Amino acid sequence: MSGLLALLDDVAGIAKVAAASVDDVSAAAAKASTKAAGVLIDDAAVTPKYVTGFDASRELPIIWRIARGSFVNKLVFLLPIALLLSVFAPWMIPPLLILGGSYLCFEGAEKIVHVLMPHDDHSGGPDGSHDIGDPAHLEEQKVKGAIKTDFILSAEIMVLSLSTIDADASFVFKAVVLALVGILITIMVYGVVAIIVKMDDLGLWMSLRGKLGATRALGQGIVKFMPWFLKALTVVGTAAMLWVGGSIIVHSLHQMGWHMPEDTIKDLAKGWTGGEGFANWAAVAAMDFVLGFIVGLILIPIATKIIAPIYGALFGGKAEAH
Repeated sequence: MSGLLALLDDVAGIAKVAAASVDDVSAAAAKASTKAAGVLIDDAAVTPKYVTGFDASRELPIIWRIARGSFVNKLVFLLPIALLLSVFAPWMIPPLLILGGSYLCFEGAEKIVHVLMPHDDHSGGPDGSHDIGDPAHLEEQKVKGAIKTDFILSAEIMVLSLSTIDADASFVFKAVVLALVGILITIMVYGVVAIIVKMDDLGLWMSLRGKLGATRALGQGIVKFMPWFLKALTVVGTAAMLWVGGSIIVHSLHQMGWHMPEDTIKDLAKGWTGGEGFANWAAVAAMDFVLGFIVGLILIPIATKIIAPIYGALFGGKAEAH
């Protein structure tokens, strides 16, 4: 009997440890997901463009194909790479974060410049060409392009997530957290995207089939609201890219030993706001945004005049930007 009680006590102890581990993993995954918020908004803002111009019946299948590619990107390719980095080259994480932050700054600044100084990009069809051609071939091209773009954003998410995990955590703990982050973020992003792209169809159905006047009016309101919502999502996504990109660069430089940028921003924010509450956070975020925009402006000519031609020469095409 005493042996049974001892066994039950051991089982209870193991259960408590397991429960604590689940709590730790959940907390780490939540922290990592929050850190990657700017990239998530960008991902959700970018993906709907890949189903623009296709028949409504193909929208969800296309999103599923992109989501499936995103799972492969995160869990098959990027997760092992991130774990190997954490074990054999942890010193590479801050430079990689700076690279990812710089990419966000470039994308955000390029979008703003494109709005302020629009130019003819000769885009006629949904794939950016005047000749749409075979819809099946076009869908294949769009899905491949979306998965390539997702790979870049997923790499940023995974490296960001890795940077939030305690360096002394076990290999298994890191693997579980990164896998959980990859799965949850992919489900969340592409679930939101699926809802966004089908909202106008839902609104149209309600406006035509609704039995009540209020239902039809709501449907008409949804149809009119969605274009504005997509524009607002793009604006928020662009602002988030610059804010998060600037923040990543500043914090990563701090980790690498160059404390001046982050200390200066914090000191200025404290001087303006007293260093507490939402006002202080907003001041820091605003300065990160401005810094991100400046970095992005500097990178635009470098990316378009140097990196893109080299990429085209090596891979036979132009580097895809969104």
